[in-house]
Amino acid sequence: MYRPVATTTRGGVPTDSGDSVVTLDQVPRWIDSDIRYLYENEDPNSDYADPLSSASGSEGNANGIVSKFPVDHEINSKIYLWRGDPWNLEVDAVVNSTNENLDEAHSSPGLHAAAGPGLAEECATLGGCRTGMAKVTNAYDLPARRVIHTVGPKYAVKYHTAAENALSHCYRSCLELLIENGLQSIAMGCIYTEAKNYPREPAAHVAIRTVRRFLEKQKDKIEAVVFCTTTSSDTEIYKRLLPLYFPRDNHEEEIARLKLPADVGDENGETTTAERKIRIKPLPNSKVSSPRTPQASVDLSVSNLGLSRRSSSYLDAFLDPAFMSLIKDPDQRRKEQWEKTAQAQNNWNCFKMLGYGDLGGPALSAAEEYTLHSRYLAKANSMNLSEIAEMKIVYRGGVDSEGRPVMVVVGAHFLLRCLDLERFTLYVVKEFEPVIQKPYSIVYLHSAASLQMQPDLGWMKRLQQILGRKHQRNLHAIYVLHPTFGLKSAIFALQLFVDNVVWKKVVYLDRLLQLFRYVPREQLTIPDFVFQHDLEVNGGKGLIVDPRTKYVYQRP
Repeated sequence: MYRPVATTTRGGVPTDSGDSVVTLDQVPRWIDSDIRYLYENEDPNSDYADPLSSASGSEGNANGIVSKFPVDHEINSKIYLWRGDPWNLEVDAVVNSTNENLDEAHSSPGLHAAAGPGLAEECATLGGCRTGMAKVTNAYDLPARRVIHTVGPKYAVKYHTAAENALSHCYRSCLELLIENGLQSIAMGCIYTEAKNYPREPAAHVAIRTVRRFLEKQKDKIEAVVFCTTTSSDTEIYKRLLPLYFPRDNHEEEIARLKLPADVGDENGETTTAERKIRIKPLPNSKVSSPRTPQASVDLSVSNLGLSRRSSSYLDAFLDPAFMSLIKDPDQRRKEQWEKTAQAQNNWNCFKMLGYGDLGGPALSAAEEYTLHSRYLAKANSMNLSEIAEMKIVYRGGVDSEGRPVMVVVGAHFLLRCLDLERFTLYVVKEFEPVIQKPYSIVYLHSAASLQMQPDLGWMKRLQQILGRKHQRNLHAIYVLHPTFGLKSAIFALQLFVDNVVWKKVVYLDRLLQLFRYVPREQLTIPDFVFQHDLEVNGGKGLIVDPRTKYVYQRP
């Protein structure tokens, strides 16, 4: 086992001997933590910046709605949040996120070095481990008693639900092994890696809700679950999400009603689809007891028994018609949904004929938009989109007159005939992600773009859904320079049929000088042709352009 140190320090800071062993009494329990993050001073009925709001607006505002995760002080007393490596904690078991072969190279960084060579030797004898499962070994030189190895899923947008369920099963398998081995405390790091492309915040939701559901059933057998984070981003995510699943008072429980995702899984925290549920109605409360099998049927041969079971009276004696009735077939439900979608799309044929694109289809809930955004962002972060960046269609500017960051969009650079719209969408999501977290502005340069093929309104609607409600809420204004009549009519259609909130923020500007009132000249990188277009349209009225420096100043 590990060599104990003479002294330890709170929070896992290395001691004079070079070791870093932290006991549970040095880690504050979640119920005793003074962390209130951003929720302490917020009005429960206000509009939160977090996109994980309930899909039903009425549910969040209604009083008397039963909380999905009510306050439970006994469960909360078993939860800890600690910034540091799990293997520095003196607990019964620590979790190692690894691959199917239990390789040292693919394990949690630093674990094998701290445990010693014996851990790798024992892992080699286990015969691997399947994704979503877990196996246990000795801890060797670690302060813990055991190491539980689990294999997290690789994330792909197409198989989001499967990855979510596999990750949930990872956490549940670790907790089950903990109980099976007679252990009571466990330190769990984030069972997902950058190499597997799992979005961090959705993964944290899965982890926390799975642990909560497990403790609701097995809280008498577990004393402590320590969520360990090693990065500031993960720490902030857990600080923000823990109050939703482990509320410590009525105030946090009320906030959780508003901010929890629409889908928080089943009784195990696992996501289920309608097609996987048993589609049989429950047995009615029948007052008639089941009759005994006629004694004569015992002596029947197999062939005669089959014939007798064809008798309707025989079947009626054992089977209740209500029990055998099924709900609507899932294939039929999907067919009806497709028909409704097709009908909704056909209602917008007039807009397709006008070149506005497909504006049909049902609106997405907040949870659906968040999931869609997470999938696109994960995919964008895993791809090389340098060819899109070189086109200079979208790029980061400086700040506007009030200090808000600015994104610049150049309409004339949008060459639709040589642009992959799907890759461009991924690039936009990636570039906008750090900006839309706080209030920001967009500058759209429509100069000389009237002859270029532009994306239709259907694509614009889809992009807005992908960017999500955080984009809708934090967008301050869209400054449109040199608008044409066609562009104004398109934006009017967007206001009517896509989003009246976002597109009401459009500010039309006919001159560069008007733009510089909102965004200072030195904060923008503007292509040369924009200046030339401004001179051609406005005839140089009111401004002068330095042809060498491109500096614009007002004519005296």
